[in-house]
Amino acid sequence: MGNEALQMSLPLVLLTILTFSALSATASASDRSYNVGDHVPLFVNKVGPLNNPSETYQYYDLPFCCPDPVIQKKESIGEVLNGDRLANTLYQLNFRQDKNGESLCQKKLKVAEVAKFRDAIVNDFYFQMYYDDLPVWGFIGKVEDESWTISDKGTKYYLFKHVLFDVFYNGNQIIEIRAFSDPNHVADITEDVDIDVEFTYSVKWNATSIQFQNRMDRYSKASLLPVRLKIHWFSFINSIVIIVLLMGLLTLLIMRRLKNDLRKCSNDEEEDKEVGWKYIHGDVFRYPSNMPLFCAVLGVGTQLLIMVCILFFLAFFGVLYPYNRGALFTSLVFICTLTSIVAGYTAAAFHTQFSVIGWERSVLLTAILYLGPLFVTSSILNTVAISYGATAAIPFGTLLAILLIYAFLAIPLLALGGVIGYCLRSEFQAPCATKQFPREIQRLAWYRRTHCQMFIGGLLPFSAIALQLHHLYASMWGYKIYTLPGILFLTFIILIIMTSILTVGLTYIQLSVEDHEWWWRSVLSGGSTAIFMFAYSIYFYARSNMTGFMQLSFFIGYNACMCYAFFLMLGAISFRVSLIFVRHIYGAVKSE
Repeated sequence: MGNEALQMSLPLVLLTILTFSALSATASASDRSYNVGDHVPLFVNKVGPLNNPSETYQYYDLPFCCPDPVIQKKESIGEVLNGDRLANTLYQLNFRQDKNGESLCQKKLKVAEVAKFRDAIVNDFYFQMYYDDLPVWGFIGKVEDESWTISDKGTKYYLFKHVLFDVFYNGNQIIEIRAFSDPNHVADITEDVDIDVEFTYSVKWNATSIQFQNRMDRYSKASLLPVRLKIHWFSFINSIVIIVLLMGLLTLLIMRRLKNDLRKCSNDEEEDKEVGWKYIHGDVFRYPSNMPLFCAVLGVGTQLLIMVCILFFLAFFGVLYPYNRGALFTSLVFICTLTSIVAGYTAAAFHTQFSVIGWERSVLLTAILYLGPLFVTSSILNTVAISYGATAAIPFGTLLAILLIYAFLAIPLLALGGVIGYCLRSEFQAPCATKQFPREIQRLAWYRRTHCQMFIGGLLPFSAIALQLHHLYASMWGYKIYTLPGILFLTFIILIIMTSILTVGLTYIQLSVEDHEWWWRSVLSGGSTAIFMFAYSIYFYARSNMTGFMQLSFFIGYNACMCYAFFLMLGAISFRVSLIFVRHIYGAVKSE
């Protein structure tokens, strides 16, 4: 009883801490107010090809007009992990002061610099800036094919020289900013020759009735591309109806069959030999092989589940929203560190139910089961990013800070959780005694084996979330902003329910053929949805316009880490649900 109370209280404590953090973050955002003429700094961030969201470079990697010296803005861990590299600029956008044709600088572009700009235009580069923490984008240039004209000049490359900033304000607060590149002010950079270019800009201030607290709503509806976020309500509702019908059918069939089995057991009929699961009561609660790894899966899976729930909580609270620079990554680092105590406690508490020896190994495996592969993958991708000179490369200082947080905060919390789980250990509650020697399992038909159950257990839940998974990938690897946490949370709940019901059904089928090794099978069949998610990500990449080795490696690497996290989380949930079911049916037989 004490273990359950502690397991319930830990997430509540974490949520309380995050609530106060969210309140302070929200309060500080509403304090930005300016007087007419006040200098509001504009920060340049990065440039990159439109089709490759991971391949971004520092703004001044291209030979734009730059101040002397270039001062990098101090950023949080999350902003650095997000690839943000903000720096000062020569643009002067004073509050509510219009400007027209203001000269930024006169620059003589050499042949190599012209080639840089031309390559950027060929790859459809965009730039990103931030003004009062509001993102603004624009394109660097344009390509025109003039081969169809009489002069037959072929393909021409033009560099935009003028940027128009449209800024909207309400009272003394900035609400919105847009950037437009003027197609009438361009420099022809088709030839490899030196060229003189004068970069200019204009600023136009406009009043708006939008309130400050609603200024981020624009980014909920649109992104860099003028594409409105459309939710296919008919498809979504149709998916829910199919899921409800499927869940009802599976539940009806399982419960009806189970009631018949229990009735036969209670009547002590001779023909109850058909009730195969009754005869393995002495083996069904035998703990699985490789117990430390199994406990580590439960520990990490429980931690990841709590992390996802906290992220949904922050999204509902308004802390996580589009283009809140680095907020998601900062939250992930912070939450992962704090929830380490949950992972250590879960792994040690479950291990000590069977043996008080060796729980330390379970906690050790918990520390490296997910973060180990994540660290290796991130190191490889970081090497690729460094070779490209991209902003996705994690600086040594940030990497050292993360390692110190993990070594001096996450690891001690993990160990503390393990010690608490050991001190509050309890006996495993099994309605049936376990025999000394395991019962031999007969050879199963191919459709009853693990791989087939994994296919069934993964395909049906995946089909329920495929539509929303597409939107999620479009948000992660494109410019479509997914900002409906309610829909996403509902999809997550449906995924958990579908996985739970299917796992219970598959466990029941497995026990019916007198196969008592259901522990690992429940984890694998429940987590197999992640395999379909990863396969769909490959299909998504093939249908997208992403190109290049760097983008491919980042897409594969980080999607693999995300799907691996879902595998562990769904596997832990599936086992917990299956354990409740198995305890229930064998407890019912014992009581009768």
